[in-house]
Amino acid sequence: MNLFLKFKETAASVIPIVAIVTVLSLTFAPLGTGLTVRFILSGLMVIVGLTLLLAGVDLGITPIGERSGAALTARRSLPLLLSVSFVIGLLVTIAEPDVQVLADQIRGVSPAVSKWPLVIMIAVGVGVFMVLGLLRTILSLRLNIILIICYIILFALVFCSPVEFQGVAFDAGGATTGPMTVPFIMALGIGVASVRSKGRSENQKGGSQGDESFGLTGLASIGPIAAVCVYGILLTRSPSYQAGTVAAEATQAAVDGSLSIHVFLEHLPEVTKEVCLALLPLILLCTAFQLFLLKMPPAQVRRMLKGLVYSFIGLVIFLVGTKGGFMPTGEKLGLTLGGYASGGSPGYALLLTAVGMVFGAVVVCAEPAVWVLTEQVEQVSGGMIKRRLMLAALSCGVALSIGLCMLRIIYSFSLWWILLPGYGLALLLSLVCPPMFVGIAFDSGGVASGPMTSTFILSFAIGAAAASGGHGGAQAAFGIIALVAMTPLIAIQVLGIVFRIKSGLKEKSKKEGGK
Repeated sequence: MNLFLKFKETAASVIPIVAIVTVLSLTFAPLGTGLTVRFILSGLMVIVGLTLLLAGVDLGITPIGERSGAALTARRSLPLLLSVSFVIGLLVTIAEPDVQVLADQIRGVSPAVSKWPLVIMIAVGVGVFMVLGLLRTILSLRLNIILIICYIILFALVFCSPVEFQGVAFDAGGATTGPMTVPFIMALGIGVASVRSKGRSENQKGGSQGDESFGLTGLASIGPIAAVCVYGILLTRSPSYQAGTVAAEATQAAVDGSLSIHVFLEHLPEVTKEVCLALLPLILLCTAFQLFLLKMPPAQVRRMLKGLVYSFIGLVIFLVGTKGGFMPTGEKLGLTLGGYASGGSPGYALLLTAVGMVFGAVVVCAEPAVWVLTEQVEQVSGGMIKRRLMLAALSCGVALSIGLCMLRIIYSFSLWWILLPGYGLALLLSLVCPPMFVGIAFDSGGVASGPMTSTFILSFAIGAAAASGGHGGAQAAFGIIALVAMTPLIAIQVLGIVFRIKSGLKEKSKKEGGK
């Protein structure tokens, strides 16, 4: 584990965002000296926090996931594997910073929503669909068929849920798969797939390990969407919900633009408490695994504990930085540019859309889970699928999705105009795309929407929606994470189809050359 290398990766990802915002503050969207300096300080905190968090994930989270998946599969007890996998999905999701941030954002717009019940519902959804994903791996079922069936049922459920929860539900599916959840889920899936691959006899091969290693994150991200829809249906039956919604729409808090460092210190006690509550179940889970399943030597236990300490410190610094500077600045920037665009000028509308697309292209490369995924993809594919190629495809897809969201905020058209054809196309492509790329695509959709999207981009969209005065007010911003999660499904599968065509042409030329 190279801490300096992690720092370079996160710095190279976050600094472009800080630079773009600083330039905008000095030109088209003045934010004030206090908020701009505070944003730069928060950017440094985000870099340090993500560095420590990723280092902790490498040291403690990923090894535990891989060892646990392999050890549980080796026990050859399906009920044990599935029940423990459900608990893993539940506890790791509770510890996910993206989920905490999204719940806070939703409460800021709809105070009637209770944070922890929402977080627990999302976590239950992840746990249930992790069980389904591992069952798919064990039974060697086709991923595309499972995805098509699940999404048909899911869209039926979404249509039955309250309108104000539909965008939030899809956002929850994207936000769930962040730097804490993705490494554990992917490591668990790879561990299970590796044991399955070794145990499968030559005449019973039903697919390569690479095909079975991916897709678990994509399936797991469906669960939170369904869970939030159920939560919305139950919540809106409460008599107090309507009053809370009206109060939320009637008030809009001003963004604090002061330079005071106390803003960060004010968030520290609350964030520390939240991180303790979030990580405690994960620590208990790792302890139980060590005592009853893994029995690792003392040196590896110390390594795991070191990783958990890094994760704790990193999460605290990251969340304090996002709440103290990243989120307020994103909202203020959105308010400023959205206010310009609301005047009806096509030039300002184009500016808001262009700025959103630039943020989308840059932010996806800043997501730590994207780095984890692309690295694991390159390893499992034996170098066939290069990290740079995946990053380029993801960057184009996310830029398009943010641009579409800005246009939706300006012109107030329905989210379904984008989601239905987008997911329909993604599911159709899964029928002709190579199986490994189908799994990678749906995993990419989840990981592309991580902490940078949940904090800065969502805050930017909330500000733009509040300033635009369109239908739904600030709630119109919800759905942006869903769009970020959707476009990589199409981009990566198109990449897979192109890859298959090129591989076929190369193989054909070899055969013709050998004649």
